Amino acid sequence: MSISTNSTPSTLLGLTPGIWTLDSSHSEIGFTVRHAGISKVRGSFDEVTATLQVSDTLEKSAATATIAAKSLNSNNLDRDAHVRGGDFFDVEQFPTLTYQSTGCSRNGDTYNLEGKLTIRGLTRPVTLVTEFNGVTVDPFGATRAGFSATTVISRKEFGLTWNAALEAGGVLVGDKVTINIDAAFIATNA
Repeated sequence: MSISTNSTPSTLLGLTPGIWTLDSSHSEIGFTVRHAGISKVRGSFDEVTATLQVSDTLEKSAATATIAAKSLNSNNLDRDAHVRGGDFFDVEQFPTLTYQSTGCSRNGDTYNLEGKLTIRGLTRPVTLVTEFNGVTVDPFGATRAGFSATTVISRKEFGLTWNAALEAGGVLVGDKVTINIDAAFIATNA
């Protein structure tokens, strides 16, 4: 298959073709959602696995991620228990959130990683606006690549519709959720 003039060779960025695995101890999948219309609640997921299948071009490369829904951490035990329960994630019935890329394209200094996000059994298209942070070899000889990505989703589109009305008007939990990812991957074929 020939490489189109729109293709970005993965080696141009220093990414060796092959499998790269997420270094979860140096990565974070975080989120922010509006609370009571006046502040924001932040949280993250502590159990995430992900791989990059780097091909000869970024456009032919793929990314997958699996997040343990029970690993939600917003630094509030009561809130975390509520969000893990049936009103939100229902972790007993839907233990994972998943992301599977379907394509990647360059957009100036960033990349649009197109994919399918599944939450609570509902799959929707989601574009991660991704920044490539470079490749390095650490003092232990591992080749690492760093990425930052962000997107905004509607929680209602994923069946997360629970809410409570506020006396002054509005609702307790905003619909828009900003997802922020800082990810370090290690080449496993080096």
